[in-house]
Amino acid sequence: MRPSHLALAVLVAALWGVNFVVIDVGLEHFPPLLFCALRFLVAAVPAVFFVRRPKVALRWVVSVGLTLGVAKFGLLFIGMNQGMPAGLSSLVLQIQAVFTALLAITLLGERPGRARLVGMAVAFGGIVLAAIDEGASGPLGAFALVIAAAAFWGVSNILTRKASPPDALSWMVWVSLVPPLPLFVLSLLFEGPGADLDALRALDWSGAGAIVYVAWVTTVFGFGVWGFLLRTYDASAVAPFSLLVPVFGMSSAALLLGESVSPLRWGAAVLLVGGVAVTSLTPSRRAAAADTPAQAPAVPAAPGPAGTTASRTPSTASRPSPLG
Repeated sequence: MRPSHLALAVLVAALWGVNFVVIDVGLEHFPPLLFCALRFLVAAVPAVFFVRRPKVALRWVVSVGLTLGVAKFGLLFIGMNQGMPAGLSSLVLQIQAVFTALLAITLLGERPGRARLVGMAVAFGGIVLAAIDEGASGPLGAFALVIAAAAFWGVSNILTRKASPPDALSWMVWVSLVPPLPLFVLSLLFEGPGADLDALRALDWSGAGAIVYVAWVTTVFGFGVWGFLLRTYDASAVAPFSLLVPVFGMSSAALLLGESVSPLRWGAAVLLVGGVAVTSLTPSRRAAAADTPAQAPAVPAAPGPAGTTASRTPSTASRPSPLG
Protein backbone atom coordinates (compact mmCIF):
# COMPACT_ATOMS: atom_id res chain seq x y z
CA MET A 1 0.00 0.00 0.00
CA ARG A 2 1.10 3.57 -0.63
CA PRO A 3 2.18 5.42 2.53
CA SER A 4 -0.77 7.83 2.20
CA HIS A 5 -3.24 4.95 1.88
CA LEU A 6 -1.56 3.13 4.76
CA ALA A 7 -2.09 6.26 6.86
CA LEU A 8 -5.75 6.39 5.78
CA ALA A 9 -6.29 2.77 6.87
CA VAL A 10 -4.78 3.47 10.29
CA LEU A 11 -6.78 6.71 10.54
CA VAL A 12 -10.08 4.91 9.91
CA ALA A 13 -9.21 2.26 12.49
CA ALA A 14 -8.42 5.01 14.99
CA LEU A 15 -11.65 6.89 14.25
CA TRP A 16 -13.66 3.69 14.65
CA GLY A 17 -11.87 2.91 17.92
CA VAL A 18 -12.46 6.40 19.38
CA ASN A 19 -16.09 6.04 18.27
CA PHE A 20 -16.79 3.95 21.37
CA VAL A 21 -15.66 6.81 23.59
CA VAL A 22 -17.92 9.19 21.65
CA ILE A 23 -20.85 6.79 22.07
CA ASP A 24 -20.21 6.82 25.81
CA VAL A 25 -20.31 10.64 25.75
CA GLY A 26 -23.49 10.66 23.68
CA LEU A 27 -25.24 8.31 26.08
CA GLU A 28 -24.82 10.96 28.77
CA HIS A 29 -27.09 13.22 26.68
CA PHE A 30 -29.61 10.84 25.09
CA PRO A 31 -31.48 7.62 25.88
CA PRO A 32 -29.72 4.82 23.96
CA LEU A 33 -32.41 4.05 21.38
CA LEU A 34 -33.00 7.73 20.64
CA PHE A 35 -29.24 8.29 20.25
CA CYS A 36 -29.03 5.33 17.89
CA ALA A 37 -31.95 6.65 15.82
CA LEU A 38 -30.37 10.10 15.57
CA ARG A 39 -27.10 8.56 14.46
CA PHE A 40 -28.66 6.91 11.42
CA LEU A 41 -31.00 9.79 10.67
CA VAL A 42 -28.15 12.32 10.49
CA ALA A 43 -25.92 9.89 8.57
CA ALA A 44 -28.43 8.86 5.92
CA VAL A 45 -30.82 11.69 5.17
CA PRO A 46 -28.30 14.28 3.86
CA ALA A 47 -26.02 11.71 2.19
CA VAL A 48 -28.78 9.87 0.33
CA PHE A 49 -29.21 12.84 -2.04
CA PHE A 50 -25.57 12.50 -3.16
CA VAL A 51 -25.20 8.71 -3.21
CA ARG A 52 -26.96 6.47 -5.69
CA ARG A 53 -28.95 3.53 -4.43
CA PRO A 54 -26.85 0.34 -4.58
CA LYS A 55 -27.81 -2.13 -7.27
CA VAL A 56 -29.26 -4.74 -4.92
CA ALA A 57 -32.78 -5.92 -4.14
CA LEU A 58 -34.65 -3.76 -1.64
CA ARG A 59 -35.22 -6.74 0.67
CA TRP A 60 -31.48 -6.92 1.37
CA VAL A 61 -31.31 -3.22 2.24
CA VAL A 62 -34.24 -3.58 4.66
CA SER A 63 -33.04 -6.83 6.26
CA VAL A 64 -29.52 -5.51 6.88
CA GLY A 65 -30.92 -2.19 8.08
CA LEU A 66 -32.97 -4.03 10.70
CA THR A 67 -30.33 -6.53 11.83
CA LEU A 68 -27.37 -4.15 11.76
CA GLY A 69 -28.95 -0.78 12.52
CA VAL A 70 -31.78 -1.71 14.88
CA ALA A 71 -30.66 -4.96 16.52
CA LYS A 72 -26.85 -4.70 16.55
CA PHE A 73 -26.47 -1.00 17.30
CA GLY A 74 -29.56 -0.85 19.49
CA LEU A 75 -28.27 -3.64 21.72
CA LEU A 76 -24.76 -2.14 21.76
CA PHE A 77 -26.02 1.28 22.85
CA ILE A 78 -28.30 -0.23 25.50
CA GLY A 79 -25.47 -2.43 26.79
CA MET A 80 -23.09 0.52 27.06
CA ASN A 81 -25.82 2.60 28.70
CA GLN A 82 -26.24 -0.14 31.32
CA GLY A 83 -22.58 -0.11 32.27
CA MET A 84 -20.54 -1.92 29.62
CA PRO A 85 -17.23 0.01 29.38
CA ALA A 86 -16.42 1.65 26.05
CA GLY A 87 -13.00 0.03 25.69
CA LEU A 88 -14.24 -3.44 26.53
CA SER A 89 -17.17 -2.98 24.13
CA SER A 90 -14.77 -2.22 21.28
CA LEU A 91 -12.98 -5.48 22.07
CA VAL A 92 -15.92 -7.78 22.72
CA LEU A 93 -17.73 -6.74 19.53
CA GLN A 94 -14.93 -8.31 17.49
CA ILE A 95 -16.37 -11.72 18.35
CA GLN A 96 -18.71 -10.95 15.44
CA ALA A 97 -16.06 -12.56 13.22
CA VAL A 98 -16.64 -15.88 14.98
CA PHE A 99 -20.43 -15.55 14.70
CA THR A 100 -20.01 -14.71 11.01
CA ALA A 101 -17.84 -17.78 10.46
CA LEU A 102 -20.27 -20.07 12.32
CA LEU A 103 -23.23 -18.74 10.34
CA ALA A 104 -21.30 -19.11 7.09
CA ILE A 105 -20.64 -22.75 7.99
CA THR A 106 -24.31 -23.33 8.79
CA LEU A 107 -26.04 -21.28 6.11
CA LEU A 108 -23.53 -20.91 3.27
CA GLY A 109 -21.93 -24.33 3.42
CA GLU A 110 -18.42 -23.06 4.04
CA ARG A 111 -15.95 -25.62 5.35
CA PRO A 112 -13.50 -24.15 7.84
CA GLY A 113 -9.97 -25.46 7.93
CA ARG A 114 -8.14 -26.43 11.08
CA ALA A 115 -6.52 -22.99 11.44
CA ARG A 116 -9.90 -21.25 11.33
CA LEU A 117 -11.37 -23.60 13.93
CA VAL A 118 -8.40 -22.94 16.19
CA GLY A 119 -8.85 -19.20 15.69
CA MET A 120 -12.51 -19.40 16.71
CA ALA A 121 -11.60 -21.39 19.82
CA VAL A 122 -8.89 -18.89 20.80
CA ALA A 123 -11.25 -15.93 20.26
CA PHE A 124 -13.90 -17.66 22.38
CA GLY A 125 -11.29 -18.10 25.12
CA GLY A 126 -10.74 -14.35 24.99
CA ILE A 127 -14.47 -13.76 25.48
CA VAL A 128 -14.47 -16.08 28.50
CA LEU A 129 -11.58 -14.11 30.05
CA ALA A 130 -13.36 -10.82 29.28
CA ALA A 131 -16.56 -12.13 30.88
CA ILE A 132 -14.66 -13.15 34.02
CA ASP A 133 -13.04 -9.71 34.17
CA GLU A 134 -16.35 -7.90 33.64
CA GLY A 135 -18.14 -10.15 36.14
CA ALA A 136 -15.68 -9.03 38.78
CA SER A 137 -16.12 -5.32 38.04
CA GLY A 138 -19.38 -4.67 36.18
CA PRO A 139 -22.84 -5.97 35.17
CA LEU A 140 -22.81 -9.23 33.25
CA GLY A 141 -26.21 -8.36 31.76
CA ALA A 142 -24.67 -5.44 29.87
CA PHE A 143 -21.85 -7.74 28.74
CA ALA A 144 -24.44 -10.21 27.40
CA LEU A 145 -26.19 -7.43 25.46
CA VAL A 146 -22.95 -6.57 23.64
CA ILE A 147 -22.40 -10.26 22.84
CA ALA A 148 -25.94 -10.34 21.41
CA ALA A 149 -25.10 -7.23 19.38
CA ALA A 150 -22.07 -9.05 17.95
CA ALA A 151 -24.29 -12.02 17.03
CA PHE A 152 -26.68 -9.78 15.10
CA TRP A 153 -23.66 -8.18 13.41
CA GLY A 154 -22.73 -11.67 12.25
CA VAL A 155 -26.22 -12.14 10.82
CA SER A 156 -25.97 -8.83 8.97
CA ASN A 157 -22.58 -9.85 7.56
CA ILE A 158 -24.11 -13.01 6.06
CA LEU A 159 -27.00 -11.00 4.60
CA THR A 160 -24.52 -8.54 3.14
CA ARG A 161 -22.58 -11.36 1.53
CA LYS A 162 -25.81 -12.60 -0.05
CA ALA A 163 -26.66 -9.09 -1.26
CA SER A 164 -23.14 -8.52 -2.69
CA PRO A 165 -23.40 -4.72 -2.95
CA PRO A 166 -20.83 -3.26 -5.34
CA ASP A 167 -19.97 -0.18 -3.25
CA ALA A 168 -19.51 -0.01 0.52
CA LEU A 169 -20.39 3.67 0.92
CA SER A 170 -23.65 3.68 -1.05
CA TRP A 171 -24.63 0.43 0.65
CA MET A 172 -24.10 1.85 4.15
CA VAL A 173 -25.89 5.12 3.36
CA TRP A 174 -29.00 3.38 2.05
CA VAL A 175 -28.96 0.76 4.80
CA SER A 176 -28.88 3.67 7.28
CA LEU A 177 -32.23 4.87 5.96
CA VAL A 178 -33.98 1.85 7.48
CA PRO A 179 -33.21 2.07 11.25
CA PRO A 180 -34.40 5.59 12.25
CA LEU A 181 -38.17 4.97 12.14
CA PRO A 182 -38.22 1.64 14.04
CA LEU A 183 -35.67 2.99 16.54
CA PHE A 184 -37.75 6.14 17.15
CA VAL A 185 -40.83 3.96 17.71
CA LEU A 186 -38.95 1.67 20.11
CA SER A 187 -37.57 4.69 21.95
CA LEU A 188 -41.06 6.14 22.41
CA LEU A 189 -42.36 2.78 23.65
CA PHE A 190 -39.53 1.83 26.04
CA GLU A 191 -37.78 5.10 26.90
CA GLY A 192 -40.85 7.30 26.85
CA PRO A 193 -41.69 10.50 24.98
CA GLY A 194 -40.86 12.55 28.08
CA ALA A 195 -37.27 11.31 28.23
CA ASP A 196 -36.84 11.84 24.50
CA LEU A 197 -38.18 15.39 24.59
CA ASP A 198 -36.08 16.27 27.61
CA ALA A 199 -32.95 15.04 25.84
CA LEU A 200 -33.73 16.99 22.68
CA ARG A 201 -34.53 20.17 24.61
CA ALA A 202 -31.27 19.90 26.53
CA LEU A 203 -29.22 19.41 23.35
CA ASP A 204 -25.87 21.19 23.63
CA TRP A 205 -22.65 21.31 21.63
CA SER A 206 -21.32 18.17 23.29
CA GLY A 207 -24.42 16.14 22.43
CA ALA A 208 -24.59 17.54 18.90
CA GLY A 209 -20.89 16.81 18.41
CA ALA A 210 -21.39 13.19 19.47
CA ILE A 211 -24.18 12.77 16.90
CA VAL A 212 -22.10 14.34 14.13
CA TYR A 213 -19.09 12.16 14.97
CA VAL A 214 -20.94 8.83 15.05
CA ALA A 215 -22.98 9.75 11.96
CA TRP A 216 -20.58 11.53 9.63
CA VAL A 217 -17.08 10.72 10.82
CA THR A 218 -17.42 7.00 11.54
CA THR A 219 -20.26 6.13 9.15
CA VAL A 220 -20.01 8.34 6.06
CA PHE A 221 -16.30 9.21 6.10
CA GLY A 222 -15.16 5.90 7.61
CA PHE A 223 -17.08 3.72 5.19
CA GLY A 224 -16.21 5.98 2.29
CA VAL A 225 -12.47 5.62 2.93
CA TRP A 226 -12.77 1.91 3.74
CA GLY A 227 -14.68 1.30 0.51
CA PHE A 228 -12.05 3.23 -1.46
CA LEU A 229 -9.27 1.13 0.04
CA LEU A 230 -11.12 -2.10 -0.75
CA ARG A 231 -11.62 -0.97 -4.34
CA THR A 232 -7.93 -0.08 -4.65
CA TYR A 233 -6.29 -3.05 -2.90
CA ASP A 234 -7.06 -6.68 -2.24
CA ALA A 235 -9.27 -7.23 0.80
CA SER A 236 -6.50 -9.32 2.38
CA ALA A 237 -4.33 -6.20 2.45
CA VAL A 238 -7.01 -3.96 3.97
CA ALA A 239 -8.86 -6.25 6.40
CA PRO A 240 -6.02 -6.65 8.94
CA PHE A 241 -6.22 -2.95 9.80
CA SER A 242 -9.62 -3.60 11.39
CA LEU A 243 -7.78 -5.45 14.15
CA LEU A 244 -6.42 -2.08 15.30
CA VAL A 245 -9.92 -0.90 16.26
CA PRO A 246 -10.02 -2.48 19.75
CA VAL A 247 -6.45 -1.28 20.33
CA PHE A 248 -7.52 2.30 19.68
CA GLY A 249 -10.81 1.70 21.49
CA MET A 250 -9.23 0.45 24.70
CA SER A 251 -6.41 3.02 24.59
CA SER A 252 -8.70 6.00 23.99
CA ALA A 253 -11.12 4.81 26.69
CA ALA A 254 -8.22 4.58 29.15
CA LEU A 255 -6.87 8.02 28.20
CA LEU A 256 -10.13 9.96 27.80
CA LEU A 257 -12.52 8.17 30.15
CA GLY A 258 -10.07 6.89 32.73
CA GLU A 259 -11.07 3.25 32.21
CA SER A 260 -8.65 0.84 33.81
CA VAL A 261 -7.30 -2.10 31.83
CA SER A 262 -6.62 -5.05 34.10
CA PRO A 263 -4.06 -7.77 33.27
CA LEU A 264 -6.98 -10.15 32.71
CA ARG A 265 -8.49 -7.75 30.18
CA TRP A 266 -5.17 -7.44 28.35
CA GLY A 267 -5.03 -11.23 28.21
CA ALA A 268 -8.55 -11.29 26.79
CA ALA A 269 -7.51 -8.70 24.20
CA VAL A 270 -4.53 -10.78 23.06
CA LEU A 271 -6.63 -13.94 22.73
CA LEU A 272 -9.61 -12.27 21.09
CA VAL A 273 -7.68 -10.17 18.58
CA GLY A 274 -5.36 -13.06 17.75
CA GLY A 275 -8.25 -15.49 17.36
CA VAL A 276 -10.23 -13.05 15.23
CA ALA A 277 -7.17 -12.47 13.03
CA VAL A 278 -6.88 -16.19 12.31
CA THR A 279 -10.65 -16.61 11.87
CA SER A 280 -11.08 -13.61 9.57
CA LEU A 281 -7.95 -13.88 7.45
CA THR A 282 -7.87 -17.65 6.90
CA PRO A 283 -10.00 -18.50 3.84
CA SER A 284 -12.58 -21.25 4.01
CA ARG A 285 -12.04 -24.34 1.93
CA ARG A 286 -14.89 -23.42 -0.40
CA ALA A 287 -13.53 -19.92 -0.90
CA ALA A 288 -10.03 -21.24 -1.52
CA ALA A 289 -11.36 -23.71 -4.06
CA ALA A 290 -13.34 -20.97 -5.79
CA ASP A 291 -10.21 -18.83 -6.08
CA THR A 292 -8.17 -21.68 -7.64
CA PRO A 293 -8.46 -21.72 -11.44
CA ALA A 294 -9.28 -24.99 -13.16
CA GLN A 295 -6.17 -24.61 -15.29
CA ALA A 296 -3.28 -22.21 -15.47
CA PRO A 297 -4.11 -19.06 -17.42
CA ALA A 298 -2.24 -18.50 -20.64
CA VAL A 299 -1.54 -14.85 -19.76
CA PRO A 300 -0.57 -13.77 -16.22
CA ALA A 301 -2.89 -11.36 -14.43
CA ALA A 302 -2.10 -7.70 -14.87
CA PRO A 303 -0.57 -6.11 -11.78
CA GLY A 304 -2.87 -3.87 -9.79
CA PRO A 305 -2.08 -0.84 -7.65
CA ALA A 306 0.95 -1.06 -5.40
CA GLY A 307 1.97 -4.44 -6.71
CA THR A 308 -1.29 -6.27 -6.01
CA THR A 309 -2.95 -8.36 -8.68
CA ALA A 310 -5.94 -7.05 -10.54
CA SER A 311 -8.29 -9.59 -8.99
CA ARG A 312 -10.76 -8.35 -6.40
CA THR A 313 -13.36 -9.88 -4.14
CA PRO A 314 -16.90 -9.92 -5.64
CA SER A 315 -18.13 -7.35 -3.17
CA THR A 316 -16.19 -4.70 -1.35
CA ALA A 317 -18.91 -4.64 1.29
CA SER A 318 -18.89 -8.36 1.97
CA ARG A 319 -16.00 -8.01 4.39
CA PRO A 320 -17.36 -7.05 7.80
CA SER A 321 -16.08 -3.73 9.08
CA PRO A 322 -15.47 -3.12 12.78
CA LEU A 323 -17.59 -0.04 13.05
CA GLY A 324 -19.12 0.53 16.53
